[in-house]
Formats: sequence, C-alpha cells, structure tokens
Amino acid sequence: MDDSVGTPTERAVAWAATMSGHARAGVVTSHDGAPNQLGVGAPIGRVAREEREAAYLRPGAARARGAGNRKRPEPPDPERTCFERDRDRIVHSTAFRRLAGKTQVVVFPGDHQRTRLTHALEVAQVATSIARGVGANVSLAEAIALGHDCGHGPGGHASEDAFDVFIPGGYDHGPWGADVVLAGLNLTFETLDGIRNHSWSRPTPATIEGEICSWADRIAYCAHDFEDAEHSGIITAAELPEAVAAICGRTRREQLAVFIRAVIEATCAHGFVAMGEEQAAALAGLRAFNYERIYTRPESLAQSAAVIAVLRALVEHFIAHPGALPSSPATDPVRDAVTYVAGMTDRFAFNTAIELLHYPENKLPSGI
Repeated sequence: MDDSVGTPTERAVAWAATMSGHARAGVVTSHDGAPNQLGVGAPIGRVAREEREAAYLRPGAARARGAGNRKRPEPPDPERTCFERDRDRIVHSTAFRRLAGKTQVVVFPGDHQRTRLTHALEVAQVATSIARGVGANVSLAEAIALGHDCGHGPGGHASEDAFDVFIPGGYDHGPWGADVVLAGLNLTFETLDGIRNHSWSRPTPATIEGEICSWADRIAYCAHDFEDAEHSGIITAAELPEAVAAICGRTRREQLAVFIRAVIEATCAHGFVAMGEEQAAALAGLRAFNYERIYTRPESLAQSAAVIAVLRALVEHFIAHPGALPSSPATDPVRDAVTYVAGMTDRFAFNTAIELLHYPENKLPSGI
C-alpha cells in the first residue's frame, strides 16, 4: 500500500492482475504470450521412470520399485518413485527447515557462511553429480544427502559431545537423524540406511548411493569450510600446503571439480565407490589442514566448550521439569529432553537458556 494516499501501488495492482493466469485453448498458462512448445505425449509417471531406471542404471545401483521398502507399508505414488517421495518428505520436514538455523562451523553464521542447510544442499550437489557420472540412482543419492544431517543438534558437532552423557552408547547424529528425527516420515530403508551410516566411522552403507553420499559429505565440507574460513579471515588460501594445492587447487570450485571427477573415474574403473590415491591424499591433506587451522583452533575449542555447557544445562533442566516440554512426556524423560533440545536451532537454544535458566549471556557461545 502507498501510505500517502491509502491505495494499492502500481506494482501491487500488476501483481493482483496475475491471479487467474491466462486462458488459452481450454487451459490456463502462467504468462501472457506465445508458450514454449513441448512434444505431446502421456505423462511420465512412476512406472515409466522405474522402467528407465531398469534400462539405464548400472548393475549395483539401487532401483526404485513400487512404494519402496518402508517400515509402514504404503501404496505406491502414481507420479513419483519411492526415492523421489523420500526426497520431497525430507525437504518439507520441520527438521530440514531448522537446519537453516544450525551451526556448520561457527555459531550464528553471517550472511555468507554456511549453515547446516546450505551444507546439505552442497552435499546434494556433489552427490548427484557423482551419481549421474557413475550411473547410480540420482534420486536416492539426493534424498540421503538432503537428510544426512537432520540429526545434528544446535552448535555443530559440539552438541554430540553435550548429549553423549545422556544417551547410552553416545549421541551420533547419523543414527539419531534416521531413527529419531526422521522416523515419522516413514522413509525407505535405503534412504534411512544412507543417512544412518554416512559418517566414515559408521558401517558401510547398504547401497552404492549411500557410499556416494559419504564421499560427497566429506568433499563438500572440506571445500566449503576452507572457503568460509578464508572469507572470514581465519586463514588465507596461500597457507594450504603446496603438496595439497598442487593436486586440488586453492578454491572451492577447483577442489570440487577435482574430487568429484576423481570419484567418478575411480568408481567407473573399479566397480565400487572410491577415489584415486593421489586425489584422496589431497582430500585428506585439506581435511587435516582444516582440522588444525579451523576446527581445533583456540577460538573454535572455546566455542565448543560453551556450546556443551549450555546444552547440557538445558537437557538437565527439562529432565527435572518434564512438564515444561511442549509435548507430553513419553516413558523416557532423559531421551525426551535430549530430543527436544537437539531439535532446537542455535538461536532458540541459547535464547531459551537465557529465559528459562537465566544463563549468563557472557558464557554463551559467540560467532567469529
């Protein structure tokens, strides 16, 4: 509205005029102009897509068949394959949206630093690039990649250390994401397995696509964490050891290109998901550099310690006051408390600590 006259602006009037679209030969188009032409034919639904998979995917790639292997049986979708449905369910989930407010490396990321959400999107880009290149199931690789970090709590990997003391066997964001956070989505076995086992310390995933996502995760975060640290002034690209840079370059673009191609070439040559030794050594070198100069620098360790302290205080509060949880407590008050706090975004967790616990603001984790 134009406050000076109290009438809609010209822009608002033009936007309102698009309400009904444009009638054309018994249908409606979005734009008022000659439409682009596409050959006429039957819709390409689930069955046709599954037939394409059977014809074009390489042996060993996951095939989508019917409704997929789910804990609770469902009728198949007429349009989408089971892995496409998984992908859509993850994208529309609350857990996925909350990744926008969760730490990748630094708490309270700025406008240009990665969050868990942008990290998931970049992992999906790497994973789908590899899957296309090797003839694997792109939809499954994308679903696993988008959901792989939904089990992360606020404050990055420090949240796992915070919650470890409350969960028998420790808190691992992969299994937690698959078995707790995303359990209500009734995803396929293949997608959940890939999410559960994407970390290299976990058992080998059950599918080629799960293994692809394990590589995609490491490739993506090594490259983009390096870029974020450079843009933030923590390191300079020139500091990356020459032996590493000579193979993979000093920019995210160069690094992704080298590592993605290396996985595609090695996988196609050997028949299992792998990377050439030279490029794998460079990736390990890049990760080691990030570990020393970014993840374990004094400021990062101080941030992690602050995260651990506040998250443990929150969990202990909700264990002692289960009635304060937004949903009815189940049979395990400790697990309920961890589930609630782990689902929080950074800002909500730390604001909650201030409001409920009167937590000293000067002891909260800070950004860069």
